[in-house]
Order: sequence, then structure tokens, then C-alpha cells
Amino acid sequence: MEPLKLMPAFQDYIWGGTRLRTELKKPCDLERIAESWELSCHPSGQSVIINGVDKGTTLKTYLERDWRTLVGAGAAHFSSFPVLIKLIDACQDLSVQVHPDDHYAREHENGENGKTECWYVLDCEEGAALAYGFNRELSKEEFRAHIKDNTLLDYVRLVPVHKGDVFYIEAGTLHAIGAGILIAEIQQSSNLTYRIYDYDRLDDNGNPRELHIDKAVDVTKTWAAPPRMKRPPISFDGYTSAMIADCPYFTSWELNVYGDAKFPASEGVSYTHLMVTEGEAALVYEEGVVMSMARGESIFLPANFGAYSIRSHGCTILCTRTMPK
Repeated sequence: MEPLKLMPAFQDYIWGGTRLRTELKKPCDLERIAESWELSCHPSGQSVIINGVDKGTTLKTYLERDWRTLVGAGAAHFSSFPVLIKLIDACQDLSVQVHPDDHYAREHENGENGKTECWYVLDCEEGAALAYGFNRELSKEEFRAHIKDNTLLDYVRLVPVHKGDVFYIEAGTLHAIGAGILIAEIQQSSNLTYRIYDYDRLDDNGNPRELHIDKAVDVTKTWAAPPRMKRPPISFDGYTSAMIADCPYFTSWELNVYGDAKFPASEGVSYTHLMVTEGEAALVYEEGVVMSMARGESIFLPANFGAYSIRSHGCTILCTRTMPK
């Protein structure tokens, strides 16, 4: 059993930039790279294994060989892999949008998953901000009226962001990433978005991008809710760990490693996804085998993987699993 390095799938949406290539060294020739799908079994973009005996195999195909053993007890009851992890470079403001929950999506979108997600800010320009919910409670009628008369942004909560900030975006929460923000997004495996407002932008063919007002009004929670931030870190030998999200689809932690951080075998509980967001590290397993981990790289450990350690003089890693609930 070996760790799997993954090649992401890339998306070139109109608001994307170049930082994923220039700063995170993503091997992509697209002029703009809006997103890299680092951990994905979604049909719109799948991760591919780039090392070992399974090199060239999609992660989806690999997991389907022995589903429960490889994903673990926490994810085994899902009909497909439940998590999609992205890096997002917002060169321009993203649309103001919302995602439905599973119940609404499966009823109205041909069985597609809903989408709850978590944002982790890797970096941002000075003064950058994002939209998160409303600055006061609105009725559904007021919400629709403000969309129609183009005053919605007056009621959207804008939150200044800083490196390391965390935002939990539960399905139904209005949100938008602002320009100048580099984000890691941990989300349900879904590509379903309802756009509410898009700054009157045109797509590459000169047409206005589609809005989804009726569905957005159906699913948006219109009360004012404060952002949920990460929990205080807990110290262990060689590292600290702060939980940043915990839901039925994923549980994620920010690990700050400054020595030799040892982790026990998963014992079939869950796969583990590790993504370095700052610095570099070495993954050590099987009595001294070493795999390097550079900033922006992803490694997947199946649920039957043994004990391992992460060694670093100083790095930050996002660790994601799907835990039994």
C-alpha cells in the first residue's frame, strides 16, 4: 500500500487568474486557471493518480475496485465519493450564488448532490473581502424584490478576509468569493450552483451568464448568520491541529507541523487527503520510505493505509477525511 499523488482537473472560468500556475506550480497550459480539482471523482473533472502501479488511473476507478476497504467506514454508505477539494484563484469577483441541499437537488436536479462547503483562505490581497449571507434578515419577498431592482448587494454581508481564515458555507447560504483571494475549498462532490447576481458579465461568446433566480429564492436562507470560524488549535508532539469543518460529508483540520508528527493507522475508518498549503514536508511510511510534499500538492491515503509520520521544519497541511457519524 502506497500514498497516491494526484493530478488535478483544471477549470478555466472567466473570473480565474494565473496564480495556480505561477505560485503553486500547477502544470496547466490554460491561459487562465480558475480552479484545480485536487481531489475529485466528479464526472466534470476527475483526479488522476500520477505515481506507482496505478499511475494514469482515475481516483474514481481506483476506489471502485474495493470501495469499502479504500474509502473507509465513514464514506462507504455514499453511492459515490462524497468530497471534492479545489484550489480557487479569484482574479475577479465570483457571482453571488447559493447551493441547494441534497433534498432539493435530488428532487429538482435529476438526483444531483447538494453542496455544503468550507473555504480556507490561502492568501489574499490587502483589502480583499467575500460575501457571506445577509447583513439583516429578509423575507423571501424582499429577497426577490432586491434581486429584481438591482439592490441586493446593499443587503449582502461583506467580510474582510485574511490568510488562514475559515468560512463554513452550509447549503442555502448566499456567498461569493471576492477578487484577489486564493482559496482551498472542501465541498460535497457536486457542481451545482444557482447564480443570483453576476455583475452583468458576458461569457466568452458574448452572452450574459445564466441566472437561476427562482431556484435561488427557493433554497436561500435569508436570515443574518455570522460566519463560522475554525476551532482553537490543539497541541500534539510535533504539530498542532485545528478543526475547520465537521459535517456528514467531510471533517477537515488545519495541521501546522514543526517536527516529526506521527499519525496512527486509519484502521478502516476513513481515507485521508493531505494538501500542503504552506511550506514543504516529507511523508514517511513503511519503516522509512519517504515521499516529498511541496506546496499545493495533494496525497491520498486509502483507509487501509498504515501508520505514517509527517516531517517538516514548518508547514501547513489541510487534512480531510469522511468520518462515521
